[in-house]
Amino acid sequence: MAINTCNITLKSGADPLTLEKLVDIKDFPDLGGAPELLETTTLSDCTQTFINGVQSVNALEFTANYTKEDYLRVKADEGKDLYYALEFGKDGEHGIFEWQGQHSVWVTGGGVNEVVEMVIQIAPSTAITPKEVEE
Repeated sequence: MAINTCNITLKSGADPLTLEKLVDIKDFPDLGGAPELLETTTLSDCTQTFINGVQSVNALEFTANYTKEDYLRVKADEGKDLYYALEFGKDGEHGIFEWQGQHSVWVTGGGVNEVVEMVIQIAPSTAITPKEVEE
């Protein structure tokens, strides 16, 4: 069964057991990427061959509506080593992904008749892994 993006929550905290919602988010990035390819081609091969190398992960960028209060709260923890979780559904009923890292935040540009937004960018320092949830 498919799920929709309703009730997806970004959480953070100094301890993985006490994570709290960071802010309401409007989107979320890919939670992984393709691994680097390591070429294994020899002179006997007529076609290039590869094995998988390290999995690439980009900085994780989340968009949120700007409010002064949310911005200042997120900014207060900027650059700190924190734990993060992205929960799918209420209480993570459709899955939870966890990682560690540091974030930064900035206000994005705007134009006529647009909502003012901010971006929270998280630099992951660990792999992004699914959390085992007890049922």
